Amino acid sequence: MNYHNLGQSGLKVSEFGFGAGTFGGQGPIFSAWGQASLNDAQRMIDLCIDQGVNYFDTADAYSNGASEQMLGALLQSKRQEVIISTKVGIRLNDGINQGGYSRSYLIQAVEASLKRLGTDYIDVLQLHQFDSTTPLEQLMRSLDDLVRSGKVRYIGASNFSGWQLMKAQTIAQQQGYEKLSVHQVYYSLIGRDYEWELMPAQHDQQIGAVVWSPLGWGRLTGKFDREHAIPKQSRLHKTEQFAPLVQHEKLFAVLDVMQEIAMETEHSIPQIALNWLKTRPTVSSILIGARNERQLLDNLAAKEWSLSVEQLARLDAVSAVYPPYPYYPYWNGQFTEKNPTLVTSAFISEHTAE
Repeated sequence: MNYHNLGQSGLKVSEFGFGAGTFGGQGPIFSAWGQASLNDAQRMIDLCIDQGVNYFDTADAYSNGASEQMLGALLQSKRQEVIISTKVGIRLNDGINQGGYSRSYLIQAVEASLKRLGTDYIDVLQLHQFDSTTPLEQLMRSLDDLVRSGKVRYIGASNFSGWQLMKAQTIAQQQGYEKLSVHQVYYSLIGRDYEWELMPAQHDQQIGAVVWSPLGWGRLTGKFDREHAIPKQSRLHKTEQFAPLVQHEKLFAVLDVMQEIAMETEHSIPQIALNWLKTRPTVSSILIGARNERQLLDNLAAKEWSLSVEQLARLDAVSAVYPPYPYYPYWNGQFTEKNPTLVTSAFISEHTAE
């Protein structure tokens, strides 16, 4: 297993982490993600640790806290060997102050997560989404207080836009508060919007990316293609309303190239998707959210080999999309129909993953 710095923190995290969204199985989203039994979950945790995984991610919103409870209990005997990351901020009930990042709720949410996880401290606390009602000055001070109290060791965000991330980081720097070390983002071969603004911003600010849904919400599992439609019982039908839109022709074009490379390498479609991601700039860890032992072992096998430069180039080309304003390079004439891989191509060629 390779290990990377989590941003500027100095904390070493495994190239592949484990996402515990499949633990608990409560509610319309998380029951579709997975319903691992306690024994299955323990087996997957043990396999991860045996394979060198040290980064385990959850959230208070996953199955109404059940994911935190299961993960905390299963890691209890390994607490000093692992990094536990959790997220807070999504509204869990109808109470008027039971969501967002007011000082009152943030402290309450952290205390509740600590209790469910059965630990005295959270290694990495992330803000699950942006809250426009709480001043960032207050929020960054509250996060700094949590770090100084010893209840949280490192802080980060999830699903922020570029300006939101930069404003939070600037306030922290100006006031001498703890700065963000990590940003948890959606990034995949069929979802490359991360590259337009967040990737350069995070490189500049030394904020590591932890990638969620690296298989594109299940679209890059290799279970379906042009000839094999999505089964009616697939979990994709239950979660597609939350997933970023991907045109079928674009998806199939990417899968065509992935299938070619799968035949060349004799490795699975998911391994190819994960292998591509591990070469990308700013990526500290890629979360694997396997539903069972077989999927987990197949995904973790991606750490054992690498794609060739030529194969990476083919994946880059087929997955590229025309970037939005102001990121498209209209001023230099580089973009052509035959060469659509632009926007971050120069940046990526100059900044390889650590």
